[in-house]
Amino acid sequence: MKTDELVKMLAAGVEPVDPRQIARRFRLALATGTLIAVAFTVGILRLNPALSRYLPEPMFWIRETYCLALSAIALLGVHRLARPGRRLGLVPAALALVVIAMWVLAMVALAPASPQTRTRLVFGATAAVCPFLIALIAAPLFIAHLWIMRALAPTRLRLAGAAAGFAAGSMAALAYSLHCPELAAPFIGIWYLCGMLIPTMLGAWLGPWLLRW
Repeated sequence: MKTDELVKMLAAGVEPVDPRQIARRFRLALATGTLIAVAFTVGILRLNPALSRYLPEPMFWIRETYCLALSAIALLGVHRLARPGRRLGLVPAALALVVIAMWVLAMVALAPASPQTRTRLVFGATAAVCPFLIALIAAPLFIAHLWIMRALAPTRLRLAGAAAGFAAGSMAALAYSLHCPELAAPFIGIWYLCGMLIPTMLGAWLGPWLLRW
């Protein structure tokens, strides 16, 4: 069989993928994962009763912006890694810049503090549970991102899985912030990031198996 004939045979009956179908799948997965994550936070963990009092606090908005920025950048990474041949570009640098900015704020808060105050700023009252709750909330979002990627053709499976995990973790951190009583930059810079990295590592481990096509 000649090469041209083989190509024609393999291509027979193949129809182009409708971009609108991919966009609908993307929106459906994100909406479903987000709703489940928020429902878990509100229904099981409960909203922080002091949430309304936090609104005038600058650190409240810094915390939300931090999680939102990481989520937006991570989603861009997922979108690119879900397609073969697409490069991440400035996505890793942008993620690092946001994290470093929070660490700078953390150092500014820690520098003038007494040892006892530093301990409180770093560990708060919920350091023992914060990362694990974020990782738990990330579960439906992680499944949603993997479902999105499986509809496309990722080639760097370990990296794609890690990206799906980090996107899920950062979005989960944003949902978790509705419950979290911590506003200190050192706490957010350490424990929120740890919560995001748990699904990231899980995604890097599972990616080669779950995203294989």
